[in-house]
Amino acid sequence: MVASCSVDVIAKDFDSRISSVGLSVSDSVLMERYPLVGSNPEKTNSFCGNFSGYYICDRVDLHELIGRKIGKDYANKAFVRKVHFNCGKPLCPACYRSSWAGRQAHRMEVRLDATSKMLKESSPESSEVLHAVVSISPKDYGIADEKVLRAKAKKALDELDFVGGGMVFHGSRHRRYELLKCGAKRQIATDWSPHYHGLFFLKGGYSRCRNCVRKSNCLFGCGGWDDRRWQYYLKTGIYVKIMPKREKSYYDDKPNVGSTAWYFLNHSSVRRGAKRAVVVNWMGVSGYRKMKVVVEKRKQICPICGYELKRSLYSGHKHHVTSRYAFDYERDTLEDYTEDGVVVWSDAPRNWFMRDSVGDEPRYGSMEWLKRARRRSVVSWSDSYGEGV
Repeated sequence: MVASCSVDVIAKDFDSRISSVGLSVSDSVLMERYPLVGSNPEKTNSFCGNFSGYYICDRVDLHELIGRKIGKDYANKAFVRKVHFNCGKPLCPACYRSSWAGRQAHRMEVRLDATSKMLKESSPESSEVLHAVVSISPKDYGIADEKVLRAKAKKALDELDFVGGGMVFHGSRHRRYELLKCGAKRQIATDWSPHYHGLFFLKGGYSRCRNCVRKSNCLFGCGGWDDRRWQYYLKTGIYVKIMPKREKSYYDDKPNVGSTAWYFLNHSSVRRGAKRAVVVNWMGVSGYRKMKVVVEKRKQICPICGYELKRSLYSGHKHHVTSRYAFDYERDTLEDYTEDGVVVWSDAPRNWFMRDSVGDEPRYGSMEWLKRARRRSVVSWSDSYGEGV
């Protein structure tokens, strides 16, 4: 076991073996100015991450019918999703992955989908959404203003014929480790290495280089996109790479844009102290001036039948693990709609008080009860906890 090994901090020259340029500024103000999301030591408030309630789909007859067609037993099964309170702030360690990153990914997916539909009419080969990474030149690692780095990244994207998209800033990449005597390594810090992840549209598409027989050994001067981006790297030191093609969505045959956006959002960097955390920067045909998109509130959808979930109460005898930090926690499950012939799921009233996952419900009239009642009266359930993710 790693925990039983005695620790021996690695040699001083280990820094140069990882990133001699990046580590030179790893302890500067840059890491403090642009921290990783979820890096706050404490939650925003005591509600963050606590169990809020259940969202279920009670169309058990339809589930049974669909199950027969696909060869699964969905008899008397209701789809149940557990939801939790969240503050929606990027630096909150309890909410940044399940709440903030999910909402931002949904907004990116809606805007990119609208842009892709628009490009299909004029340039179908350019309508594919591509996941690209723009790495800043090591000689510019000491620049303290993210706007300057962003301008360099946008210039590189323009030079390489990207017509639009959204990109997210990542301040650190390399990881520092301490070497254990048993041979294992344990991460102790990250190093400043500014780069951008994003989802973009490339003029003419990327199919030529993706399907090239010399993909791993590009021919110099062939004129393809891979050749041009390598020439740009030799000239400026900015390295641009298009990642492998994404897998398709579980629910339909479309590329899973939302999951890709969620992946690079949950380890991005934000400006500390900013009044509004603007993480996604849009450019080109996807920009706010050229693309007007109304992002509707994300709905809770049943993956079996496609109907919208509704808030419900459980009155049965089965114990459900509601803490997201428990080892056997499952967010989405299939549960029995009736137990011993009795329906155990019922519609929850709109202003129903959902108890916390930890501790007992506060006594009626106590100070804790008054605080929560005041909170519910100021902010309606639908505005603050409606999405529940």
